[in-house]
Amino acid sequence: MEEDKKQIPVVGVRFKEVGKIYYFSPSDLEIQPRDHVIVETARGLEYGEAVVGPKQVDLDEVVQPLKKIIRKATEEDDQQLIENRVDEKNAYVLCQEKIREHKLPMKLIDVEYTFDRSKAIFYFTAEGRVDFRELVKDLASVFRTRIELRQIGVRDEAKMIGGLGSCGRELCCSTFLGDFETVSIKMAKEQNLSLNPTKISGICGRLMCCLKYETEAYKYQKSIMPREGSKVKTPLGVGKVIKANIIQELLIVQSADEKQELFELSEVSRVDGETPLDFFDPELRDRRRDEKMGQTPLFAEHVPKKTRGESPDRATTNRDSSKVTEKKKDETKGGSGEGRKRSRRNRRPGKKSPGGEDMRKTEDKGERTDQKPREKSAEAEAKQGTPKEGAAKKKRRKRGPRKSGRNREKAPESKGRETNEGH
Repeated sequence: MEEDKKQIPVVGVRFKEVGKIYYFSPSDLEIQPRDHVIVETARGLEYGEAVVGPKQVDLDEVVQPLKKIIRKATEEDDQQLIENRVDEKNAYVLCQEKIREHKLPMKLIDVEYTFDRSKAIFYFTAEGRVDFRELVKDLASVFRTRIELRQIGVRDEAKMIGGLGSCGRELCCSTFLGDFETVSIKMAKEQNLSLNPTKISGICGRLMCCLKYETEAYKYQKSIMPREGSKVKTPLGVGKVIKANIIQELLIVQSADEKQELFELSEVSRVDGETPLDFFDPELRDRRRDEKMGQTPLFAEHVPKKTRGESPDRATTNRDSSKVTEKKKDETKGGSGEGRKRSRRNRRPGKKSPGGEDMRKTEDKGERTDQKPREKSAEAEAKQGTPKEGAAKKKRRKRGPRKSGRNREKAPESKGRETNEGH
C-alpha cells in the first residue's frame, strides 16, 4: 500500500508539434515548459519539447520503465535537427522514385529521421499488404542506415498532411488533438444529426472527431428533459410531448384536441403516464403567447404558424374573408368564362350596342365613349359594297388569284358559242 501511494516527479515531452505526450524522469535537471531536451527512447536519442512541467504523480500511473532526460538541447542540437529536416525532404523524393521503379501499389506520406540518424522511418498508405523487401534493400544501400517502412491508416494520413474541414477551419487532428479517440455512429444519433455519410465524415473518410466533443453535454440534457411521447403538466394543463429541442430547452406539447403549444423546460413537470390529457383554453393560450413574445425572442420562431396569435374562431373567419376577397378579384378581372368573352367582344373595334352606340374603350382614359359612328362617304360605301359582296371578296383573297391556263381561255369561247347559237 505504501509503494502504491509513492509519488515521483515527471515531465511531459512531445516530439511533434501535434503529437502524443510522453513522460520522462527529469533526474536532477530543472526543466520548464517550452524547454527543448534530448531524451532516450526505444528508437534511440530523440529531440523533444517539454510541454508539461515537473509534477508529482503516483507510481502506479507511470508506464515502467521510466526513461530519463539526458540533457537540455544546445545550439549544436538545434543545428542537427535542421539538417535532419532537410535530409528528410531529399529522402522523400528519392523514395518516391524507387517506388515507381518497383511499381509498388503504395503511397508515400512522410519521412522521419531519428535525432542521432540511427534510423530512417518511411510512412506510407496502401489498400492491402505490400511486398517491399526489394525496396528496403535499395533504400538501405543509398542511405547507409536502418530503414523502417511503417504502414499507417487514413486518419494518421490526414493528421500528418493536414487540411481544412467542412467547417472551414484546420483539421482538429493536425492542430491540437494529441491522440485519436473512438467515435461511433451512436454519437451522431444522440445529437439528432443527419446520418448522411457525407455530412458526418471528415476528409479522411471516417466519422468526424468533433462528434465526440458534445456527446456528454447531449447525454446530460437528455437525462433532464422529458422524452418524446411522455406526458407532462403545463400551465395550460396536461399534454403529451411531441418534439423536444435539447439545445434551447424547448418542448412542443400536444393537448387532447391535438392542438400544439410551445413550453420552456422550466414550465413543465413530469406526470404519470396514465394521467388523461387536458384541453388547452384558447384565451389562456393567447394571453400566454402575447406575454412570451415580448420576453423570449426564440419563442416567436417556434410557435406554430397556423394558429400563431389567433384562436381557432379567428382563423376560420380570416380564411372566409380571404375567400371573399379572392371572389371579388375574379369578378373584377372577368370572373367566369362568359364574362371574359363579353369583355373581349366589347374590346373589338367597331362593336356596337343595341342602340347603335360605339362601346369601344379608349386606351387613354380607360372609359367608354358613347359617340355615334361617323357617316361613311359614298365612295367608301361603293368600295366596300354590300355585305355579301364584301364576303365574296374575302373568300377570293383566301383562295388566291384565279388559275391561269385552259380555264381562262375556254371561258370566252363558251360565251361566243352560246351567242352564235342564239342568233
